Amino acid sequence: MSRVAHPAGPRHGDVLPADHPPAPPADLNALSEAVWPRGAARQGGVLTLGGIDVRDLASEFGTPVLVTDEADVRSRAREYAEAFGADAHVAYAAKAFCSRAVLRWVTEEGLGVDVCTGGELAVALSAGVDPALITLHGNNKLAAEIEQAVAAGVGHIVVDSFEEIARLAYYADLAGTRPRVLVRVTTGVEAHTHEFMATAHDDQKFGFSLSSGAADEAVRRVLALPVLEFAGLHSHIGSQIFDTGGFEAAARRVLELAARIHAEHGVAISELDLGGGFGIAYTPDDDAPEVKTITAGLRAMVTAQCAALGLPEPRLTIEPGRGIIGPSTVTLYEVGTIKNVDGIRTYVSVDGGMSDNIRTALYDAEYTCVLASRSSDAPPMLARVVGRHCESGDIVVKDCHLPADLAPGDLLAVAATGAYCRSLASNYNHLPRPGVVAVRDGAARAIVRRETLDDLMRLDVG
Repeated sequence: MSRVAHPAGPRHGDVLPADHPPAPPADLNALSEAVWPRGAARQGGVLTLGGIDVRDLASEFGTPVLVTDEADVRSRAREYAEAFGADAHVAYAAKAFCSRAVLRWVTEEGLGVDVCTGGELAVALSAGVDPALITLHGNNKLAAEIEQAVAAGVGHIVVDSFEEIARLAYYADLAGTRPRVLVRVTTGVEAHTHEFMATAHDDQKFGFSLSSGAADEAVRRVLALPVLEFAGLHSHIGSQIFDTGGFEAAARRVLELAARIHAEHGVAISELDLGGGFGIAYTPDDDAPEVKTITAGLRAMVTAQCAALGLPEPRLTIEPGRGIIGPSTVTLYEVGTIKNVDGIRTYVSVDGGMSDNIRTALYDAEYTCVLASRSSDAPPMLARVVGRHCESGDIVVKDCHLPADLAPGDLLAVAATGAYCRSLASNYNHLPRPGVVAVRDGAARAIVRRETLDDLMRLDVG
């Protein structure tokens, strides 16, 4: 077995000129600890996940396939729970990847679950998640979803619009319950991330603006409705964020609102939910913050700010999704064709693509990959791993170095695909979506079945 430590390099977001491709790694067979699951290793040159040879996984479950290391997921969930402590709350963001098995794992490790649709709520309830540990999000919750959440007795509902406050009050009154409500606040803090992953500036769809006074008014309306219990405030500034300063700036602004609420209504917020969005390493050059670093900064800032404002300290909640499931999962592909474009790069086509990982096309995301089914001493070649869809933008890994003796039939493994890959998967070009396999201690089992053409035909009722 071999593992290689995380090398130093530029921080995430550093951009290399188009004519300056990244330098090849010193060892094409190495596995960076920052990127791959903690149980990943090489045995006899072959990648193993959870103690299982990837060739055996591909043979049994087919490719493409997402392979999730259960022990890795559980260990990362525990790290968040232990770092934030018993007096805080950590909830897994199910939108990153939602399946009954994963929701059971994280709740068994002490976490709650965040859902943002009735579908995710149904999965959580069917997995046996305690409704009191579930929080419902969403900028346009359907009436049926609000009714479903109220009937189930979910622990919190995050309100996102004035219309929603009224709808929630209506269904709470019908059910004779009093749901706990968090008001989502748009703080105006700009997250240093892709435009489509930033969620706290005013020009977007989520939450009540601080700068316009809408957040203050939303709290007034919730407090004016006896059927709703105002629990506190919620803020989420975006996703794949490396600089924790943004979280701290957002928390300061939300706590300033809490101080105004206390002054106007005599009410102290009992809960402060700072959302998720903590970045992970997708390539060996990414320098993601450690959980302990996130914890220390947020806790110290909240404690100091509450003391300065004369407020009791609320229970702190965070919502990691990517940070728990992202690094735990690897996608296995089989190489189909190889096209060398002289003087530019080699295009390596695999049997999946943007239907199982849209993030490269959608967010210009970066990934790393290795030849998984064998080791190689061949020199590196600059490659672009592409899919089999009829789109020029069907790219899985934009730039990577693979051995020059790569051949059709080889298996490639793309790291850190647990978050937002299977969740955003589609049937574009009528490709069935891949399955998800859990591995642990040398055993493997499917937790999401691979779709078949029969599955697709059953939906085509014309």
